[in-house]
Amino acid sequence: MTQPTLQEVLHRASLFLEEHNREPRVAELLLLHHLQFTKTQLLMAMKEKIPSKVNEAYQQDIHKHVDTGIPIQHLTGYEDFYGRTFHVSQDVLIPRPETEELVVGVLDRIKNIPRPLKVVDIGTGSGIIAITLKLEDPSLTVEASDISTEALQIARKNAATLNAEVTFKQSDFLQKWLEESESVDVIISNPPYIAWEEKETLADTVKNFDPSLALFAESDGLAAYQQIIVQAKKMLSPCGLLAFEIGYQQAEQVKQLILTQFPNSKVEICQDINGRDRMVFAKMSE
Repeated sequence: MTQPTLQEVLHRASLFLEEHNREPRVAELLLLHHLQFTKTQLLMAMKEKIPSKVNEAYQQDIHKHVDTGIPIQHLTGYEDFYGRTFHVSQDVLIPRPETEELVVGVLDRIKNIPRPLKVVDIGTGSGIIAITLKLEDPSLTVEASDISTEALQIARKNAATLNAEVTFKQSDFLQKWLEESESVDVIISNPPYIAWEEKETLADTVKNFDPSLALFAESDGLAAYQQIIVQAKKMLSPCGLLAFEIGYQQAEQVKQLILTQFPNSKVEICQDINGRDRMVFAKMSE
């Protein structure tokens, strides 16, 4: 049997994915991964035959994705965020584009604040927020926490690979900083915010593969915000900043939680690129 060309393999895989209600573009992303090609290299090599071993491994991954919904990032082991490549696994939330907007929002709001500034990222997962903030603004002191040992291993690995000086602590939200009576200037978090009741409405690629610890929270998905905001009250500097990613229906509730603890703060609700409420920023005033 003659070996198919890259073009033929890609075409068949895209159709196969579409027939099974999966994203057809996964075919190209996985092919790039297996060939270790850039998009340009692939376009230039479309008429070439695919090596048998590459095709075998590629077909296995395509079928695995169709059969189980396993995210492509778990098959490749990485995802891009803010122009950098981060290692990911089933122990961390897969980075999402909306979180890039949260990072942009924080960088924008702190650019004119005098240094030194200490930033703490709560529930860091793969470390994308903390590492990106440090690399984009090296003048910041950046620390981060997660309760998961496995997540912290991945975050530390990413920080080392990307040469980002970030201090990681195993902590239930801000507990470690409270114990050390530390003051911080910026608290940023993309915490678990999906209500357990909504689990069955999620895509299998999410509910069966992203860690529950990073997805779900009690109190209709608000428990993490409640805890972080109460802890922040004891340690956020007088002119500090709180920044959260939120579920698109949670804006007003999170705003009220902040105003309960910080009645004089200026709370701003911002939309993501799709026009949905996705971020809450609260600037403290003395």
